[in-house]
Amino acid sequence: MQRKYIFVTGGVVSSLGKGIISASIGQLLQARGYKVTIQKFDPYINIDPGTLNPYEHGECYVTVDGMETDLDLGHYERFTGIKTTRHNSITTGRIYKTGIDRERHGDYLGKTIQVVPHITDEIKRRMLREDEVGEDLDFVITEVGGTIGDIESAPFMEAIRQLRWQLGRDAVCVHLTYVPYLKAAGELKTKPTQHSVKELQGMGIQPDILVLRTERHLDDALRMKVASFCNVDLECVVQSEDMASIYEVPVSMQRQGLDATILRKVGVSAVQPPAMTAWHNFLDKQRHATREVHVALVGKYDLQDAYKSIRESLNLAGIYNDVRARLHFVNSEELTAENVDERLKGMAGVIICPGFGQRGIEGKIIAAAYGRTHDVPTFGICLGMQMMVVEFARNVLGYEDADSSEMNGSSAHCVIDLMEEQKNVTNMGGTMRLGAYDCQLMKGSRVCEAYGDVPLVRERHRHRYEFNNQYRKEFESAGMRCVGIHPAADLVEIVEIPDKRWYIGTQFHPEYSSTVLHPHPLFMSFIGACLREGRG
Repeated sequence: MQRKYIFVTGGVVSSLGKGIISASIGQLLQARGYKVTIQKFDPYINIDPGTLNPYEHGECYVTVDGMETDLDLGHYERFTGIKTTRHNSITTGRIYKTGIDRERHGDYLGKTIQVVPHITDEIKRRMLREDEVGEDLDFVITEVGGTIGDIESAPFMEAIRQLRWQLGRDAVCVHLTYVPYLKAAGELKTKPTQHSVKELQGMGIQPDILVLRTERHLDDALRMKVASFCNVDLECVVQSEDMASIYEVPVSMQRQGLDATILRKVGVSAVQPPAMTAWHNFLDKQRHATREVHVALVGKYDLQDAYKSIRESLNLAGIYNDVRARLHFVNSEELTAENVDERLKGMAGVIICPGFGQRGIEGKIIAAAYGRTHDVPTFGICLGMQMMVVEFARNVLGYEDADSSEMNGSSAHCVIDLMEEQKNVTNMGGTMRLGAYDCQLMKGSRVCEAYGDVPLVRERHRHRYEFNNQYRKEFESAGMRCVGIHPAADLVEIVEIPDKRWYIGTQFHPEYSSTVLHPHPLFMSFIGACLREGRG
């Protein structure tokens, strides 16, 4: 089959859920047996989100090959199970940097470099995935960040306009808009959608399919009105109502025939929709999970998207354990020895979240001490694991000044230290230890058991600092075992205290590998331990 391209754009307002719609389309096409990838084009000038504050952009998601990307790639992977790479995340900054580097190299032979055609040609090349030679794909789904009418998104829209003409029936445009409900008037309003589509048409792009985000059900009369004013067929006007769970969206889209409509638009026969048995089984477990398990998230970013993948990994693991994970954010900046019992009392488990910098560190150390001394299932991730190590050094090994050299380089006992290859790094963007690395598991450890007794796993990293091997023997003699090692460089990737019910820290980010149909084994084991305590 000739490769097909689906472009997903958004209008009216941002944060409508283009990423969820893109991921849902990918899941529906996969269920029909097609090979799919999803890519995100973001209009901001940053090379990647790696240096962006989480308050600006939410979590930074890391691909298997070490690209720091937008959090929507997490949705893509959780819904479809695909492994994204640097080719699945493109920013305006990367596009312009490529163009400038080529100009400096003399590749344009003295020509004047312009947005059209040079920048748009580079965008088109990446949208077509020309760098991925021999890639076996049936569909490429491209989501464009931002909102129609944004100045910075104009080159991307022009590239899509050109590709629509170039590709003909092999391309389809899905436009996501918003239909607000005015409570005072008691009416749903379609005018914002009409204006959004008019703006898109003004750029030379006629949408093939409209997905209408709405908080209330849209009747056929309203859908017909939108279809008439926006020049699309009635069957191509799909509504995306608010759902109890984002994982209900693919089923809703399938019920309305979105995937079948896309296939017809690109000239592919749309056979009977697939049963999606595994997905429906998951949703059934979700609906019937009524018991709650309470878990504390100890971190410094008090917003949903900062720890998005961790939250989703816990939710998925909870559902597969037949419970709902109720997550309680605990601000580590406000956590003290005096209030820790009040803040964490009654929690079935504690997650010590990742992050960077000094802010909130002491609170994470206090949380680690509480989990260890009260024998509460505790899971430290990246910086969270490092603070578990620091706490153990201070309160068990007796090194009162123990610290990470990131926080206090003058400490006489830096049990967490800068990696050797990081010591001469000056540029902060994209220079950490990033991407998937091997981890050899100690046989008989709780971690090895959680993974199903496999000897080697491969997990994703995002950090500059590591466990200081000079202290390894002392830690192990005192009861904290190093049970996961990167064999090529003898780096400690996992620590656990086997005498505790569940006290584990990972230098890597297991949340990046958890999907709807395959929840991560460590989160599954953690939630299982929380339930065994009867603290749910």
